[in-house]
Amino acid sequence: MTFEEYVAARGQALVRFAALLTGDEHRAEDLVQEALTKAYLRWAHIRRGDDPDVYLRRLVLNGSRSWWRRRRNRELVVTVNDEVAVPGELDAEAVERDALWRLIRALPQQQRAVVVLRYYEDLDDATIARILDCSAVTVRTHAMRALGRLRDDYEGSDTDDGPREPGQGDAGRAGRAHPGGRRAR
Repeated sequence: MTFEEYVAARGQALVRFAALLTGDEHRAEDLVQEALTKAYLRWAHIRRGDDPDVYLRRLVLNGSRSWWRRRRNRELVVTVNDEVAVPGELDAEAVERDALWRLIRALPQQQRAVVVLRYYEDLDDATIARILDCSAVTVRTHAMRALGRLRDDYEGSDTDDGPREPGQGDAGRAGRAHPGGRRAR
């Protein structure tokens, strides 16, 4: 497969992956552009490898990490939506989905990457481990912690006190007090 054929077949999937990872469509397009530029220079080597998708996803993920490391990129544009869904309203499902995405974007980067790769890209733990350059056990641990935090934050947003910010509440699953005075892990 030529580089052009690969980009035509998989380019939009890479942009979707980057958008899910970053929460910003424009930054996602920039990340994919940078990844494809790097891949173009090494395409003959990449094509001979096991799986070009794994390589390109890793480039996008590493590009996202590098973007956050740069000091000038610490600001994040946030859209505030004060609309409250009325039960029975057609947009209620969209509001629920948006609330869940806000919680996913608040996850630590590795956990967010695992959630996106596992549940939106539908990849198995071994492939995710290759992309993230870690073990399958680490992937499962990140998934378990991410789902626990999402569950806690989502359930906490349904209380009478109103929605809370992601990460607030009972100090999260990993921070709850253990009966012996130690923290549960």
